[in-house]
Parts: sequence; structure tokens; C-alpha cells
Amino acid sequence: MTWAHVAPAVTAAFLASIVEGVEALTVVLAVGSVRGWRGALTGAGAALAVLLLLVAIFGPALALVPLGLVQLVVGTLLLLFGMRWLRKAILRAAGVLPLHDEAAAFAKQTKAMQVSGARGAGLDRVGFAAAFQITMLEGVEVVFIVVAVGAGGVGLMFPAALGAVAALLLVVLLGVIVHKPLSRVPENQLKFVVGVLLSSFGAFWAGEGMGLAWPGDDWSILALVLGFLGAAMICAQVCGRTVRQRLARS
Repeated sequence: MTWAHVAPAVTAAFLASIVEGVEALTVVLAVGSVRGWRGALTGAGAALAVLLLLVAIFGPALALVPLGLVQLVVGTLLLLFGMRWLRKAILRAAGVLPLHDEAAAFAKQTKAMQVSGARGAGLDRVGFAAAFQITMLEGVEVVFIVVAVGAGGVGLMFPAALGAVAALLLVVLLGVIVHKPLSRVPENQLKFVVGVLLSSFGAFWAGEGMGLAWPGDDWSILALVLGFLGAAMICAQVCGRTVRQRLARS
């Protein structure tokens, strides 16, 4: 294991978990402020327990599969997953898609909770279901990233999981302190970076799974990161210029 192999894995898991955690926190805060904190926190906690169980099951299970096959399959999926993140980030940077606004998302979710009926006695089922659903929805992507990153090489599962747990604790701590949507977190920029990292990891491991001898071994990951970053920035500039030209003509 080298720094070039571990550092990008931890960074990808950490940043991806922050992005998904911020989006989940926004909904949980909205649910808790309207429907009550018992249902919101119970729902989020139940979802986290299920997600931890998934990591405990699928993480060690991948060790039973030949590493080359795991790298090829997981690398391909991770590349496609990362390119999906990167595509949306490029389109947002170019102005084609609107930037994600946590304050607007909080207001929308708050309004939805207010029209969901009166809160009954005991555990609020509406609040529990909403918090459970968003935590599972965002958490499944984190689990996939952690398992995929951890399966790409021997000894990477623990660093990837550690990065995700650190991000979760950070988001929860900020949520408790601030007690409002983390709208100042540069989420769209983080998605851009995470898309680059996941695409780079996916390309690297897919190549290793096919038997490709990367020049410089693990250091090739950094070269891939720079390559994907440069290509993404060029695409964002080209798309942005095209959008501005079309707006000028209309």
C-alpha cells in the first residue's frame, strides 16, 4: 500500500459522504422541525443501522471473489457512477442545470411535511418514513462508493470506511451546532471533485482487472485524476460558452 493508493480512496469516500450527508441532513432537519425530532432521528438511525449491515455483509463477501474480477466489474461500475456525477457537475458548472440549493430544498421539504397531516401521539410515522427514506437513498450511494473503493485493492476497505465515517460525524456535528441546512457547503464543487476521483479510480481498477500494467503503478491514479479534471474543466468551459452564445442570440 502506498500513499498514492490510499489517499485518493479516503478522499473520494470522505467527500462523497459529505455530499450525500448534507443532502440527507437537510431533509432530516426539515422533518424534525415540523414533525418532531423523535420520528426524524429514529428514522435516520434505523436507516444508518441497515446501511452498516450492508457494508458488513458485502464488504467481506467481495474478498471471496478473485481480485482481478472484482477490479474489472467494480472498476467499470465505479467509472460509470463517477461519470454520472461528473456529467451533472459539468452541466451545473456550465449553467445548463441549476445549482443545488440546500436552503430551497429545506423549504420544499418543510412545506411537504406541513401538508402531510397532523402529528399523532407517539412515534410519528410520516416523519420516521421521510427520514428513513432520505437517509437510505443517500446512504446507499455512500455504501456503494465505500464498498467499491475498498474492493479495488487489498487493505483499502478500512481507509474508505474510515473516510465515510469521518464525513458522517462531521456532518452530524455541524448539523447539531448550526441546526439549519448547510447551504454554505460548496456541494456542487464537491460533486465535481468526487466525480473526477471516482472516474479515475474506476478507470484504474478496470484497467488492472483487464491485466493492464499501468506506468508508475499506483501513481498512475494521480495522472488519471489530472486527466479527468482537465477534460472536465474543458468540457465545462465549452458547454458554458455554448450556453452563453445561445442566450445572446435569443
